Amino acid sequence: MTDRPGPSGRVVVTGVGAVTPLGTGIATFWPRLTAGESAVDRITLLDPSDFTTHIAAEVKDFNPEDWLDRKEARRIDRFIAFAVAAARMAMDDSGLKPEGELAEETGVLIGSGIGGLTFLGEQFRRQIEGGPSKVSPFLVPYMIPDMASGYVSILQGLKGPNTCVVTACSTGANAIGDAYHIIKRGDAVAMLAGGTEAPINEIGLAGFCSARAMSTRNDDPQRASRPFDVDRDGFVIAEGAAVLVLEDYAFAKARGAKIIAEVVGYGMSGDAYHITAPDPEADGAYRSMRMALRSAGMQPADVGYINAHGTSTQLNDRLETKAIKRAFGEHAAHIPISSTKSMIGHTLGAAGAIEALICILAMRDGILPPTINLENPDPDCDLDYIPNVARKTPVDVTLSNSFGFGGHNVSVIFKAVEA
Repeated sequence: MTDRPGPSGRVVVTGVGAVTPLGTGIATFWPRLTAGESAVDRITLLDPSDFTTHIAAEVKDFNPEDWLDRKEARRIDRFIAFAVAAARMAMDDSGLKPEGELAEETGVLIGSGIGGLTFLGEQFRRQIEGGPSKVSPFLVPYMIPDMASGYVSILQGLKGPNTCVVTACSTGANAIGDAYHIIKRGDAVAMLAGGTEAPINEIGLAGFCSARAMSTRNDDPQRASRPFDVDRDGFVIAEGAAVLVLEDYAFAKARGAKIIAEVVGYGMSGDAYHITAPDPEADGAYRSMRMALRSAGMQPADVGYINAHGTSTQLNDRLETKAIKRAFGEHAAHIPISSTKSMIGHTLGAAGAIEALICILAMRDGILPPTINLENPDPDCDLDYIPNVARKTPVDVTLSNSFGFGGHNVSVIFKAVEA
């Protein structure tokens, strides 16, 4: 538009919102995370007695009727409701009010690794018990992963790019990175970007249990997620969402926006190895970090903190350590790193967005969250994983890693921006 500054080539974060197992909203979530609290407990969303895993990190303070009218709140899948709430919080935080022509330049890119699995399961039971006529006409729209973006676009009146990414546990990070590129090339001046997931249901739990991917430390749930610890036995499934408001830097400055951070690097790669297991040489993870550094125009020594993918599985933690050492060389031993999945579990398609948000808050407050339950470090995981207690230290550049089934690897770099 002629009355707005042209694309600056820089993309900044001006608003954040989150729904997490440690609380809905940054003011609730962030102090509990930096205090090292665990959100893992026995599952309450269903009876887990018949499953090998009985534990998860659930969002327990969320009421969809706080964000949607009662009819919609009772009908839509939980993953959509999470996205609606996180997006509204982010918009309120940013102060962005896209009306008129500005609405056409503001888009949405919110991904989900799985989509409406709970709604799908409910409708499948209806069909088995009552036949096809009992299946809701909303089955397809409430099941497909893109409906988080679609719903947010409708409710916020955003008419710019409206799309979705589905790359398993890399989804949230890919969404932020792809939205970053959309703004950089001038296709939008602002984007709501992030990830959302609500996978704690019978079929989701059964699938991951069958894959033997999850922790079975059912008698000690708060110590179950233990990334980089020699006694780790699998990830802890979780739910939640995070959304960032990204804007072109010149546009944000012109409207007097509060700038929280800048997105400066984005790298992604494919393992081309296995549908679930990571590349044993960690080559894909290494290349995503290398690409992010190159796109940011940075050297390894510039990075002051890494939020690791750190799932608490044997292969992932060991191979991520290997990839970080290769990507950062001698500097790897000097970078504080943590896996916040130790506290909030693995939110799958939302993880990359929540962890990007954590990187931004770490820079804002100079507090690096811990890796809790790191009691007996794996000898192969010998980097500085901020064991058990948060660390107060200023940091200006952070990197977030996300790796997903299918061999998807994503790294995003954020930089502090002076007021």
